[in-house]
Amino acid sequence: MQGFGREVILGVGGGIAAYKSCDLLRRLRDLGFGVTVVPTPSSLNFVGSATWEALSGRKVTTEVFESVEEVRHISLAKNSNFIIIAPATADLMARIAAGRADDLLTNVILASNSPVLIVPAMHPEMWNDEATKTNVATLRSRGYHVMDPDTGALTSGDVGQGRFPETSRILGEFAEITGSRSDLLGKKVLITAGGTREAIDPVRFIGNQSSGKQGYAVARSAQRRGAQVTLISANSNLADIEGIRTIKVESASQMLSALDAEFTHTDILVMSAAVADARPKQIADAKIKKNEFTNIALVENPDILRTISAKKSRQVIVGFAAETSENLETAQAKMVSKGADILYLNDISGGDIFNSETTHGFILVRGKEPKKVAETTKDTLAHQLLDEALLQLG
Repeated sequence: MQGFGREVILGVGGGIAAYKSCDLLRRLRDLGFGVTVVPTPSSLNFVGSATWEALSGRKVTTEVFESVEEVRHISLAKNSNFIIIAPATADLMARIAAGRADDLLTNVILASNSPVLIVPAMHPEMWNDEATKTNVATLRSRGYHVMDPDTGALTSGDVGQGRFPETSRILGEFAEITGSRSDLLGKKVLITAGGTREAIDPVRFIGNQSSGKQGYAVARSAQRRGAQVTLISANSNLADIEGIRTIKVESASQMLSALDAEFTHTDILVMSAAVADARPKQIADAKIKKNEFTNIALVENPDILRTISAKKSRQVIVGFAAETSENLETAQAKMVSKGADILYLNDISGGDIFNSETTHGFILVRGKEPKKVAETTKDTLAHQLLDEALLQLG
């Protein structure tokens, strides 16, 4: 599941092991996952909503008729990538197997197409009961991932199979099912996206056609792999990405100022924004009349990539070159002169890159042969660039 999203629903059943899911929630968040807790009403006897809201940073509801304006059972199902039910009681598994929808959690499960991991916890007699065995077999036959509980001491003083598994075991099962990567965990990734605008007067500006889609794709991909992401967005109409700190800028000078402030704390910088090479020497305070609009005196903007790379210490820098040809020698020279470690060269002569969902070109890496990228999605390219950046980080 390359590119697997990082939105998880944590369903909590009404068993004493509910308190152990607090640790599971914290570990999931440490790995960069966004977690929404959906407890069953009975589980609130063990851990209350206030605890789940404090640990997750998100609103918690248990019934379908709470926050009805959000149609939460549908919105949660659509916006999540994975469901973990921990602990799952015998009753909860029986209700899921029967297709019941009598609280918010069971409604979400019916409405979701995401993978579901069920983590049972109950007394050995209940786990070994024929009804439970049948329900577990039914759930597994339908594609649910049902873990076997651990063997050990239980709250009653009994010893047997039914104990809630250790958090590390649950996370291992989760990682195996999803194929999710957390290889950027603990890394800070800084990304520029969009196209800068240089004002001529209060109405007009010098700009370009960059939509910001590639930069936003890199931001999403880095976030999904566990990175702490900051996005410097220039004049993009794309919606902000939840969990990603976004700094809005307009001009090249504003972008350089934002980069100056953020670069020192960065591990990987991805410069995907299209930056204007020049700006008007003077900006008119009022709209220039048509008959006075005869010429514009320009001055060169600072070369942002070269300026920032001069301050590099440990950082890996990924640059972009949008050209009307695929001249690899020119691109190699540009990569070296600008101080980039990696450069993506794309040929925009056909007009099919800006504002497109796909891209094609070459990935250039210092000391390696250029790698041709056949037409692919910008999300896929984002992962390829991040893979190369990680190799450079060692």
